[in-house]
Amino acid sequence: MTTPSKPKVLVADDEQVIANTLAIILNQAGFEAKAVYSGESAVETVDEFQPNMLISDVIMTGMTGIEAAIKIREKLPTCKILLFSGQAATADLLEKARAQGHEFEILAKPVHPTDLLAKLRS
Repeated sequence: MTTPSKPKVLVADDEQVIANTLAIILNQAGFEAKAVYSGESAVETVDEFQPNMLISDVIMTGMTGIEAAIKIREKLPTCKILLFSGQAATADLLEKARAQGHEFEILAKPVHPTDLLAKLRS
């Protein structure tokens, strides 16, 4: 008898405490979550981890969450992508991505774990 596999979630945030905390919450809620601390790491991790979902901060040093999401969607077209941000500059980045044909769902930081879990399960 095989147990159904848990949905895999990749969490990317350059604030390690946030990434780690979200991964812990998701693991306790029945997901298989992994935390990474940059957009570059998220893109690199996708090949071996093969997540069903990406949760990423938008504003990170180096590659933004939006740039990472675009690259990840190219590799895994079915990966659900959820972005979150606490910064006003996000609107401009999202608009630029939309103009290039990329549509992403975004949550405001700080995101309450219950709201996040509800979004992931929908």
